[in-house]
Amino acid sequence: AALLTLTRKRGAATYAQTLQNIPETQVTTLENGLRVASEESNQPTCTVGVWIEAGSRYEDPKTNGAAFFMEHMALKGTKKRPGSAFEKEVESLGAHLNGYTSREQTAFYMKALSKDMPKVVELLSDLVQNCALEDSQIEKERGVILQELKEMDSNLADVTFDYLHATAYQGTSLAHTVEGTTENIKRLTRTDLASYVDTHFKAPRMVLAAAGGISHRELVDAAKQHFTGAPFTSKGDSVPTLKRCRFTGSEIRARDDGLPLAHIALAVEGPGWADPDNVVLNVANAVMGRYDRTFGGGKNQSSKLAVLSVEHNLCHSFEPFNTSYSDTGLFGFHFVCDPLSVDDMMFCAQGEWMRLCTSTTESEVERAKNYLRNAMVAQLDGTTRVCENIGSHLLHYGRRIPLEEWDARISAVDARMVRDVCSKYIYDKCPALAAVGPIEQLLDYNRIRSAMYWVRL
Repeated sequence: AALLTLTRKRGAATYAQTLQNIPETQVTTLENGLRVASEESNQPTCTVGVWIEAGSRYEDPKTNGAAFFMEHMALKGTKKRPGSAFEKEVESLGAHLNGYTSREQTAFYMKALSKDMPKVVELLSDLVQNCALEDSQIEKERGVILQELKEMDSNLADVTFDYLHATAYQGTSLAHTVEGTTENIKRLTRTDLASYVDTHFKAPRMVLAAAGGISHRELVDAAKQHFTGAPFTSKGDSVPTLKRCRFTGSEIRARDDGLPLAHIALAVEGPGWADPDNVVLNVANAVMGRYDRTFGGGKNQSSKLAVLSVEHNLCHSFEPFNTSYSDTGLFGFHFVCDPLSVDDMMFCAQGEWMRLCTSTTESEVERAKNYLRNAMVAQLDGTTRVCENIGSHLLHYGRRIPLEEWDARISAVDARMVRDVCSKYIYDKCPALAAVGPIEQLLDYNRIRSAMYWVRL
């Protein structure tokens, strides 16, 4: 019993101690423009990844889907390690390799034992520089992606958010889906994929990030040794300029009365990544809360909208979101409900928005700030989340923002700031709306627009 107590005390740390004991993120920029960043810890494992400023926003209507296609191809072998040889080498390390593509970034990362970090860097550099792009593999992956697209069509939440982007950013690159269209996937060629890599996979647009039991000096040495191929020799390559994606207050409705539940998302234009208003909006979202029928708590939840949802059986779930991009964003909420509850749920959700603008209280804000602090510290669980945090921060902000700074920004928020910032982005603004499923009861756009303000006497 005494030993258990001692172990418990040794493992306990206050919130302030946790923030102070986080290792500093070290960043080194190589001659070719590649940024190498790491956070050292005493973990027996490490996660190393390459974050690239490339995604569906950098595509045009004819090449939409190229980034997602390349993510698939990059994991299928290189010129040095064709096909199964690459997979076997990863498996021989007992490592886990993964990747993802979003609208503004592409990432490939690997989790392995810390002692294998130099080999992991070599494999990642080979993956990025020397993707084989064999015709047979391209055709095989084309079939895989087309099947994925069919499966994605059944995920109504993802479909709703794709529609939301399509209507909010009409005619711009942010309206593209990450996966691309079926027609594009069928016709993209090896030349298209190679051209995409040549244009976007450049050293100044990349971050090599690592977290775990590694040495920053050894990471830099490994980067200098392996990230020196053709894509990394031309430091002066110009970065494709992103066109401003203008937000449009409009709607897309895909009515299907054969579906059991309605999916609805409403959003206004939010700020870009670097805007300090994001912290306040995240606090506002925490005040609004989230709800799912599987949650406990019932009528005793802190979220007023959750309490209404329980009392009046308004929805199956709802969740606010704040999706940021380089120069714009989507701030809104998404809910899933029965066909006969659509109007009531929309009325209550918009009413909660108006309350955020006019009557948010200090006690609600304090509770929301504690929620955000908890979510922030949860990012420290495991090397993969820390590594992703490092890579994304350097692409979004140009530096890793320490948690102490985030905590200071959160602490500075008060109820007046929440009311002012929410009024700035929400009050009397034209929203974008996407609705899928049995949505006959959803009021017309003008009625929804009229609920974006309250008449004050």
